[in-house]
Amino acid sequence: MENKNKFISPFYRPWMITYGAAAPAGGSNKGMKGIVAGGITGGIEICITYPTEYVKTQMQLDEKVGAKKYNGIMDCIKKTVKGHGVFGLYRGLSVLLYGSIPKSAVRFGAFEALSTQVTGGKGELTATQRVLCGLGAGVSEAILAVTPMETVKVKFINDQRLEKPRFKGFFHGTSIIIKEQGISGVYQGLMPTILKQGSNQAIRFYVMGALKNLYKGDDPNKPVPKLLVGIFGMAAGAASVYGNTPLDVVKTRMQGLEAKKYKNTFDCMVKIWKNEGPSAFYKGTVPRLSRVCLDVGITFMIYDSFMDLFNKVWP
Repeated sequence: MENKNKFISPFYRPWMITYGAAAPAGGSNKGMKGIVAGGITGGIEICITYPTEYVKTQMQLDEKVGAKKYNGIMDCIKKTVKGHGVFGLYRGLSVLLYGSIPKSAVRFGAFEALSTQVTGGKGELTATQRVLCGLGAGVSEAILAVTPMETVKVKFINDQRLEKPRFKGFFHGTSIIIKEQGISGVYQGLMPTILKQGSNQAIRFYVMGALKNLYKGDDPNKPVPKLLVGIFGMAAGAASVYGNTPLDVVKTRMQGLEAKKYKNTFDCMVKIWKNEGPSAFYKGTVPRLSRVCLDVGITFMIYDSFMDLFNKVWP
């Protein structure tokens, strides 16, 4: 009699539990958690590391032929501060800030979604799977966020090199670019960006996963201290810098205000090699190394922290 009076939810479906159809949505939520945690991470990280990105871009735009403007990293910083104040090192930050949030969100969301698909939400990724999921995450962010963001950013920084800068702000500058060059004006350098971001994330996620697994040893549930996550992230960042800086240089040239002098990605590579020599492909390595190591270390620390929090409060 007692069972007859017991309330039964109209949404109760015992056969769905038995056959797994009502399994918890944790697997699908993993991608959404990655998007939210990645977006927050991207906004915080770029505010910390932007000046090094600014200097790196200036150094890569400084060609040997023509009007060479800087004699090194410190000279670039000194002249920028003297001419535009300390905030001159943050020129173009709004562009990167607007883009860093969706970029990081797409990157981590795509990686988490792909890793869930590959493993079925169970077990650890193999080395090959980490590389492929990282590659997929990099290609996704290149197409959906990085290319337009980077193109506008490079044009903004390039604009400041002119005697009379034209761009007054993010929306003003972007409107001028689109008006004069069409939507393709913010999608210059798509192929080198795909190559760069794909290889970037393939290397970073592989190195990060490998170092974490090395630390965990035979215990896959062993927690990795956040400081150590940061150090592992710096190592992953350094590996990606030395692995694809040539692609980064080509991407920057293809997205600059003088991109029209290059027919395509290959033509850009040939002209850089012919006019400036092979060492030009590693221009900006030092400022990029400092930025990327700091960037990736901070990013993985913040991201891991938010994912830990979300896993506790977000079923």
